Formats: sequence, structure tokens, C-alpha cells
Amino acid sequence: MPNAVIHSTGSFLPDHTIHNEDLNQYPATSKLLISQKTGVFCRHHADQDQCTSDLAFQAAKRCLGRVEFPAEKLDAIILSTSSPDRIQPATATRLQYLLGAVKAYAFDINSVCSGSTYGIAVAHAMIRSGLCANLLFVAAEAYSKILNPNDFSTFPFFGDGAGAILFTAEENQEGVMNSVLGTDGGGNDTICVPGGGTMLPYDRISDAKSIYFRMKGRDVFSFATSKGAEAIQNLLTQADITAEKVRCFICHQANVHIILTIAELLNISEEKFYINLFRYGNTASASVLIALDEALNNGTIANGDLVVTAAFGGGLSWGANLIRI
Repeated sequence: MPNAVIHSTGSFLPDHTIHNEDLNQYPATSKLLISQKTGVFCRHHADQDQCTSDLAFQAAKRCLGRVEFPAEKLDAIILSTSSPDRIQPATATRLQYLLGAVKAYAFDINSVCSGSTYGIAVAHAMIRSGLCANLLFVAAEAYSKILNPNDFSTFPFFGDGAGAILFTAEENQEGVMNSVLGTDGGGNDTICVPGGGTMLPYDRISDAKSIYFRMKGRDVFSFATSKGAEAIQNLLTQADITAEKVRCFICHQANVHIILTIAELLNISEEKFYINLFRYGNTASASVLIALDEALNNGTIANGDLVVTAAFGGGLSWGANLIRI
């Protein structure tokens, strides 16, 4: 039975970089709190005419181009996003068109910031089942389009970007080894965009701010640290592998204090946790894939290493994957 093996990765950050000192809608004293509270010093924003599928396309091109893999050979495309081009159709369909991946079926998943781990698990299951042999998984987000620029509790902490993984079916290689996923739907209001769906259609919106992303920051921190640590521990326990055998832990890049708290709860050295959010902010479901691509290309991880990816986000949802690179 074949396993889903990482054949290539890629990522893309828009050119427009916004540093904390550029956020002039906030008082100078407030701007100092951004890095202190989360570790974010700058973020990238898509241009006015760039949408989520444009970012996804750039990351996908880099991923495929690194190994000269023609898009025409793709069997399937999965796109994780919680900031889609439109309510419908799936943003993945435009990505398939832009790539010229004429043979591939394409669909979206939306598990907000946990989408990276959910997508890896789905990709693995599809390849193991024989549904496809060459699968492109992309996570892309353009949160700058759905944030209220005057909301200090959200706008400074998020950025735009995309990451991609080309999975191929391989015999006698481990690749994706195990995944754990979880959801607590009782927290579905904790992280959300209230307006624009069928629960609150546009013609019933009375508060214009309902079209923007919002979250309950304190609740999110408590949830993310506890479930992030729990997901990683359950993953290692199920795989019967100790943390010492893992080369690198790549968590969702939401907040440096969340990542460091997870490391402390698990009694794992902070040095094993990859952190790049100070340059990019929280890129939602794209953050893990961007960090994975960066870690592979700067030598932090290499072929043969064991890597754990972990994420937590809206839903509430969480997940983790064990991967042999």
C-alpha cells in the first residue's frame, strides 16, 4: 500500500510588507504591544488586485517548479483556506485552471488555522486509498481582505501568504506516518466571520463590522495551548515515538507565547520548535506549510528527519501529523 511522501514544497509571501511602525492607525504606545503580546514584527499583505487563488498559484508554481513536475500530471488538488475568493465555487477550481492541471479534480477544505493538519491527513488518506498518486496540497490565506484595519485585537497580528506540498504515492517509504484531528463545535463562535453566510446573509446585516473576522483572544490562547499540547502528545503516543526522536516541531504560527507554552507543557526544548511568525504574522492555515518549506530550504530539517506539524484554530479545531521527510 503506497504512502503519501513529500516530493516538493513551496511558499509565497506577497511583496507588500507592513512593519509594526507602519500601523499608524494605532497610537505609538499600542504598537509596542504587538510584538510584546505575540512576537509579530511585520506581515505581508496581498495587493488590492490579488486574491487567495493568486497567492496559492504562486506557491504551487514554486513547489512544482523545484522538481520540474508538470501540472498536467496532477491527479488531485486540495486547497485549504478560510479566506476564499468567493463563497462559491471552490477556490481550488481557479487554482486548477491557473496551473493548467487539466487532469486534476480540485476541492477546498476549511478548518481555519487547523487546515494545514487536516489537509495533510486528507491527502495521506486519499493516496493510501488509491484515489490518486500525485496530489498537490496548498494552503493559502488573504486575511488582510477580511480584517477590520481599526480592530487592534485582530488586524496587527495576521498576514497573507501561501504554502504548498506535492505529495506522491511511494511504496516502501514512510512519508506521512500518523495524524490526529479534533473538533469542539461548542466553540464555533470563538473564531469567526459572523456575516455573509446563510446564518447572517448580507441583506440582514445591521452592524457593518459583522463582515470582518473576529476572535476572543483570551479564550483562543487557553484553547490553543491546551489542545496544541494534547494533539502532539496523542500523536507521539499513538505512534509510540518519543519527542527526542523528532527533529523539529512545526506549530501553527499564531503567537510565540502559545508555541513556547506548548513546549513547556510537553517538557520539550524550545529549540526544537520552529518559529518564523515574527516575519509573517499569523497566516492562518498557510502558516505551517510556509514554515515547513522555509525549514526545508534553510537546512533546519532534511530528508530522513521526523517532523511533527501541529495546528489549532476556528471550529474550534486542532490536529497534528507525524511525517518522515
